[in-house]
Amino acid sequence: MTPRLTLTVLIDNTLLTDDNFCAEAGLSFFIETAEKKCLFDTGLSGMFLTNAEKMKISLRDLDFLILSHGHIDHTGGLPALARHLTGAISEGIRSRVPHLIAHPRCFWPKEKDGRKNGSAISEEEICRQFTANMSAKPVWITDDLVFLGEIPRRFAFEQGDSDKRMIHTPAGTIEPDNLADDSALAFRSKEGLVIITGCSHAGICNITEYAREVCGERRVADIIGGLHLLSPAPKRLAKTGKYLNRLHLNALHACHCTSLPAKLALAGYCPLQEVGVGMKIAW
Repeated sequence: MTPRLTLTVLIDNTLLTDDNFCAEAGLSFFIETAEKKCLFDTGLSGMFLTNAEKMKISLRDLDFLILSHGHIDHTGGLPALARHLTGAISEGIRSRVPHLIAHPRCFWPKEKDGRKNGSAISEEEICRQFTANMSAKPVWITDDLVFLGEIPRRFAFEQGDSDKRMIHTPAGTIEPDNLADDSALAFRSKEGLVIITGCSHAGICNITEYAREVCGERRVADIIGGLHLLSPAPKRLAKTGKYLNRLHLNALHACHCTSLPAKLALAGYCPLQEVGVGMKIAW
């Protein structure tokens, strides 16, 4: 059987259609394969649950909860999800507790410009709610879907802004945050890899190269998610565009933390497609 993955956008910064959904500055995807149901990130609040209900998507039988990284706009809905699952049990509704997959640094307290911007829920608390696999190494969810773990930083032009970000370590120290917890998913489709990102703090070129290595597949069919190109330097944007152009993508679904000028620039290098809450796409 041909591998198949379906992705529905539960939360993004924008709406795709005029349906009665809600948008916020965050990201959440519902992902289905022939074998598993996954929630990728939870947005900024519990709004993803409201949208899922309107889309008639049940999140009470999830197999996996996957976090791209620990920022609040991707983990903010965790308390709402925990209440949602606990409420089902108290109502006598059969509910499955999903396995959580994230990088070991995902729940370390984070700051940017002196303000907290990490998860509102601690690792200790999350482990009481979910069975957690905190892994810096790739984790295969199915035979064709993998959580990439920690992304090697190979492209110099994709260096982050760690001088503005700090992280509190378990040892009690505070150090620059290079966002080592930023990860992504990769799916082996018939046409090539589909790469699913949260914010791409690790750099979309770094993520793509590592996905090709982990999956043993050079072809890349699609990339969907945030690219963390809000106000990139022209040189970085041009190098990113040239790299993506060499992939010969079927589509680039850039959303969330990708600015309109960045999208317009990337459209000159590859087939950019619109993304918004309510979009459903299959590979």
